[in-house]
Amino acid sequence: MRQIVPKLPESEKFDLKDQLSRSTKAVPRLIAEGDGKKHQRLGFQKYLDDAMTEINETIVSLSHTKDIYQIEPKLCTQLIREYDVLGRQVYCLSEAWDKFSYRGRKEINPNP
Repeated sequence: MRQIVPKLPESEKFDLKDQLSRSTKAVPRLIAEGDGKKHQRLGFQKYLDDAMTEINETIVSLSHTKDIYQIEPKLCTQLIREYDVLGRQVYCLSEAWDKFSYRGRKEINPNP
């Protein structure tokens, strides 16, 4: 992102620049915060969902950067692919966590 964000026009300072900066930093932070709340009933799941939202926002912002401003198109395309893979990985983790946490709740429930 260091090669992309500074090249965006000043008119995008409070929009696209800010969004790209925030969304790229948010993904690992949300996953880390969710990991700290695994003990809560669906706590981790919420943070994984939020991380997927930030991944999608990053992909859209990179697409805008590439399509509207033609800034680093090859790098943007590469990053879009990488964020797509990351989104699929987080989705799979989310699905696995949902099954795991459901199974865990079911085993704890004394009244089936």
